[in-house]
Amino acid sequence: MKRTSRDIRTANRYEVLRQIIAQSPTSRQTLAAATGLSVATVATLVGELLDLRMITEVGFEDSAGGRPRGLMAVNAAGGALIGVDIAETYVRVELFDLGLNVLARAVEDMRPGEHRPEQVVGHVATAVGSVVAQAGVEGARVLGVGVSVPGQVDRGTGIAEYAPNWDWHEVPLLDLLSEHIAYPLYLDNPLRASAVAELWFGAARGHEDAVVVNLGTGVGAGLVLAGGLYRGVSNSAGEWGHTTLVLDGRLCHCGNHGCVETYVGAPGIMLNLRELSPRSTLLHPEDQTATVDALARGVAAGDPVAVKVVRDTARYLGAGVSDLVNLFNPEVVVLSSWVAKKLGTPLLDEVREAVRRHALRRPFATTEIVLSPVPTDPVCLGAATFALEGALLSVGQRPPRRTTPARSRTAPPS
Repeated sequence: MKRTSRDIRTANRYEVLRQIIAQSPTSRQTLAAATGLSVATVATLVGELLDLRMITEVGFEDSAGGRPRGLMAVNAAGGALIGVDIAETYVRVELFDLGLNVLARAVEDMRPGEHRPEQVVGHVATAVGSVVAQAGVEGARVLGVGVSVPGQVDRGTGIAEYAPNWDWHEVPLLDLLSEHIAYPLYLDNPLRASAVAELWFGAARGHEDAVVVNLGTGVGAGLVLAGGLYRGVSNSAGEWGHTTLVLDGRLCHCGNHGCVETYVGAPGIMLNLRELSPRSTLLHPEDQTATVDALARGVAAGDPVAVKVVRDTARYLGAGVSDLVNLFNPEVVVLSSWVAKKLGTPLLDEVREAVRRHALRRPFATTEIVLSPVPTDPVCLGAATFALEGALLSVGQRPPRRTTPARSRTAPPS
């Protein structure tokens, strides 16, 4: 689809604000150098952001042989953003200021089988209401709510098109949420959210080409190519978890056999453990988090079963990551999400060794493989940036999904 001048202007405004958030305080000249835009264009965009009270002028810096340069900084109190991470076993919500500092958090656990759309929407509405109350922000300050949901989504219509782990098909998620949440809503999935979080604040920052591997109940890869988020023609890029790793292998929720996800996602790791040691005390059959926690503790204690399960999982993961290294030749591969965080360095070390064995020498030599350094939930952080992008797009037009308050909604406090 051809981008309009409005699209380009919004993208430039977004990029300038991103640089200000990352480098506050900074000058117009520095912003021009960082973005590749002209100083005149940057000056115009900075003026718009000042008018929106998203940034503020904070003084001057000396310029060699010239007039002092005005410095800009993000106006953290100029608005609030909410990021929602809908995962298979929990809903996590975080509220951020405009500097993307966390002001409040809420978590709603979801029991096995508790994944009907109305149940998920209820958890999201409760958690959003909680963070707004905790932070004590006025409703008018909430610029938007970014919502990440697993699977394939249509950003334009707000529809969760396909979530294989829940057997969701064409669920009008944002319409359902708008019955309870009276802020502008923006939808995407965790692959894109994690990639943006790493690009803004994590291991992909300063890199042109990166792959962010999401390891949770589900598995996928967020792609940063040529310095930008790559979505694909239908916003479906990165479904690496549903590429075939083992011919005629384990049955996947998507209906195929041998997908990467069935060997390295949390349920796959539980199956790796069950196949090795069916009666292991490390196995908590109905609890993914408890099982992965037990494996992490077991590896730290030198438990041979735990060590072998993590090593076997890393072998599968390394084979899959080597495909990403060979295909995309990235500067960095980031292991993200809760499984990677819990298994940590022991998993990372084994994955690096497995990728070394499987990847081609030249791309492997230029690829760094690391754990995500983002201290907060990267999916919530990335989802909040989608709300920020939407707020900038909405300048001068009515925001999407704005609804009139209703008694059942999480309405802005008066």
